[in-house]
Amino acid sequence: MAVDRSKSSRVWIARGFTLVEDFIYIGLGVLLAASAVALLINGFVGFFDAIRNANLTNVVISQLDRMLLVLLIVELLYTVQVSIREHSIVPEPFLLVGVIAAIRRVLVITAEFGHVPQLAPETLQRFLFELGVLTFLILALVISLILIRKNGVQIAAERSP
Repeated sequence: MAVDRSKSSRVWIARGFTLVEDFIYIGLGVLLAASAVALLINGFVGFFDAIRNANLTNVVISQLDRMLLVLLIVELLYTVQVSIREHSIVPEPFLLVGVIAAIRRVLVITAEFGHVPQLAPETLQRFLFELGVLTFLILALVISLILIRKNGVQIAAERSP
């Protein structure tokens, strides 16, 4: 009898923790969704404001950064969705978020330095070093994604459109 009570209390405790985990993931998902919507609205407002003021060239870099940040947040939201549905953490969405973040940084720094006619040698060296590190990181993350997919470690639930 004592073994059954101990087992049932563990089951109830585990269910309680699962509910708390789901509640936290739902709250995180709501915050991520609200952040993505706010950034998207802010992006539209900034874009149309730049068109109205004929200042689109200067705003393109920040718009690109903002759009890629929205994409990153949406991927994080998908990761939260998978975590809620599967009750496990799967590596693929996190690797995708890493790839997007690294590509975002590459695009932003190349766009920023593309407008500077002459860079100081130290600045150029830091720029090239950062690009090299980011390139290596992107390659490592992509290879990891390929290996995960090749070895059959996949997300059980399919992404809904």
